[in-house]
Amino acid sequence: MAAIDATTEAEASTYRTGMWVDHDGLHYEDGGCTWWAMSRVGEGRFVLYGEDESSGVKWHKPPIDMLAGGPDWLPFDELREQAAGYELGCVYWFEDGAWARAPYPEDLRDDGLSCGMSMFIEREQVLDALSARLLESAGRLDAEGILSDAETRSLTPDRLVDVLRPETPGDEPPDRPAIVRALLLAGIAVPTAQ
Repeated sequence: MAAIDATTEAEASTYRTGMWVDHDGLHYEDGGCTWWAMSRVGEGRFVLYGEDESSGVKWHKPPIDMLAGGPDWLPFDELREQAAGYELGCVYWFEDGAWARAPYPEDLRDDGLSCGMSMFIEREQVLDALSARLLESAGRLDAEGILSDAETRSLTPDRLVDVLRPETPGDEPPDRPAIVRALLLAGIAVPTAQ
C-alpha cells in the first residue's frame, strides 16, 4: 500500500505524511497523533516502533521500559532518545519467526499499536483498500493476486502498476518509476525482466 502512492516528488521531501518506503524501512505518519516505522535490522530481523495517542505506555505509572528484554541488535540509541522525548509508545522486534516486546503490566489496556496499524491487521481491510485503487476493469481477484504475490515476494511491478488508477479522478497517473522503486525497496517485488 505504501508503494501505490509513491511519487518522485515526495521522495525528495524532508517532511512526509502518509505511508512510504525508503532505505530506512516502511513508515507511516498521519500528520497528527500516529506515526510508526518498521525497519530491517539484519537478515530476518525487524523492529517496529512508534506511537498513537491511545497508547498507555509512555504515561504509565510506574514507567514501562519498552526496551526491557530487547535483543542487542535493536537501535537502542535512537529508541532511547525517542522515549526520553515522550515520542514513543511501543517497540516490537521480530527474530526467529516471532514478534516480541517488553513485558507490560496487567493494567495496561493499549499500547497504541492496533489503533496505529488497524488498517493492516485484517486482510479484508487491506484488500478493500487495494481494490479501491485498481482500475474498474481489475477486480477483487486482481487485488487478491497482487497481495498474495507481494506476501510471497514474487510480485512484478508491472502487475501492480498496470492496473493502478489515480487516487482521485483527474489526478496525474501513478508515478511508475517511484512505485517500482518503493516495491523493490520493500523487498516484495522482483525486478521486471528487460
